[in-house]
Amino acid sequence: METPNNLLERFNKWLSESIMIKLGSIGFLVLILLIPSAWIDSIIREREERAQTVVDEISSKWSGPQTINGPLLILPYIFRYESEIDQEKIVNGKTVYEKKKVMKEETRKAYFLPDGLKINATVQPEIRHRGIFEAAVYKSSIDLKATFNKPSLIEQKIPDEDIVWADAQLVVGIKDLRGISDNPILKVGDTNLVGEASSELRFFSERAYNDDNGNTSPGNGVIVKLPWKTAADFSGMVNMSLALKGSTSLNFTPVGKTTEVALSGPWANPSFDGSFLPNDPKISESGFTADWKVLHFNRPFSQSWLEEERNLTGSTFGAKLLIPVDQYQKSMRTSKYGVLIILLTFISLFMVEIMKKIRIHPFQYILIGAALIIYYSLLLSFSEQVGYNWAYLIATISTVILVGLYSVTFLSNKTLIITFTSLLTFFYGFIFVIVQLQDLSLIIGSIGLFLIIAAIMYFSRGIKWYKES
Repeated sequence: METPNNLLERFNKWLSESIMIKLGSIGFLVLILLIPSAWIDSIIREREERAQTVVDEISSKWSGPQTINGPLLILPYIFRYESEIDQEKIVNGKTVYEKKKVMKEETRKAYFLPDGLKINATVQPEIRHRGIFEAAVYKSSIDLKATFNKPSLIEQKIPDEDIVWADAQLVVGIKDLRGISDNPILKVGDTNLVGEASSELRFFSERAYNDDNGNTSPGNGVIVKLPWKTAADFSGMVNMSLALKGSTSLNFTPVGKTTEVALSGPWANPSFDGSFLPNDPKISESGFTADWKVLHFNRPFSQSWLEEERNLTGSTFGAKLLIPVDQYQKSMRTSKYGVLIILLTFISLFMVEIMKKIRIHPFQYILIGAALIIYYSLLLSFSEQVGYNWAYLIATISTVILVGLYSVTFLSNKTLIITFTSLLTFFYGFIFVIVQLQDLSLIIGSIGLFLIIAAIMYFSRGIKWYKES
């Protein structure tokens, strides 16, 4: 009959050598390591938000993203209508009221967009630094040519003599007026005109929302009073030269019945976005050129309208000046595979324990797992300095060497050490390939994981799971 001491000794031996207990311990350690892994993800998001904040700060001091809207012709007219009023009369000594029809008039506005619009714009980008962060800003030169057909309100039953030509205005929307670096030169016909800045142009508002008081957020632009007195003074040729500063992007609104835009600049990483893509853009290391042609059929607003201040935004197009700072996105994608790396590494060590009869203490698993977590902190910090690819190489070499040297303390021979280190290198190389790929990342990752599981099945085929080792 066994003594209690013998039973306790046998239980301790079973507890220390049981395969299921070891698997349960490894699973528990993986769950514990999920906590610092989540912290790493939050650090990456925080650094990405910090980078965007710095870019916004630089843009706010220079000038923000720019959008050119217009030109838009505003033509006041006299609107006459019949109305009824109460007229007081004395009948038999009593005051009575009777309805009387009278004609009233008020000044209203008609809005006209150009029949043709041609814009030729060039950008000269600059890089502004704030610590380790960068932002793309630019100076642009914009030449705008618009052609208006002579307005007529006959279809609206408004005679030409009711048009108030002396109060006609031309409006050009500019998203951020701080970017105007020189007085805009605007020429109507043969006359040079000077405009006034305005921040109350609701039809150029890029954010058509209502505040708590029910007011619509207005847009910015330049208003020019036209030198017309009568219909005979009308000139439909409008030319404008504009020196404009901005940051990140330059966009245009297709207000012409036919809108043609040519944009170029010495920037090798443009991104063309918005509602329309350019026709056959050309991008090289020395710069880019892009051309757009948009018809009025392609946009959601009409060529002319009365009274109502319609919003002309929603169909903008243009180019962004991208700085290739994808280290945060790639670091985040890489960190999502952190649990997979830890799991594969622990499974590899567990297989060595079972097949080579080597004892590895749970604390040694914890130290290796901690090194695999710190890897992502190294990756993020170095990627901000030298870029993602070099940072991945530095973090991988550092972590593999550290874990490889530490494995000398519990692996029995050089062959096992080299094999384990090679496996860890393979795991990181596999993740790097997946992160670099875009369209093929899912299929390559799925095939790779399938082959890894197949290899684990093959090498574990001889293990007797219900027999104590």
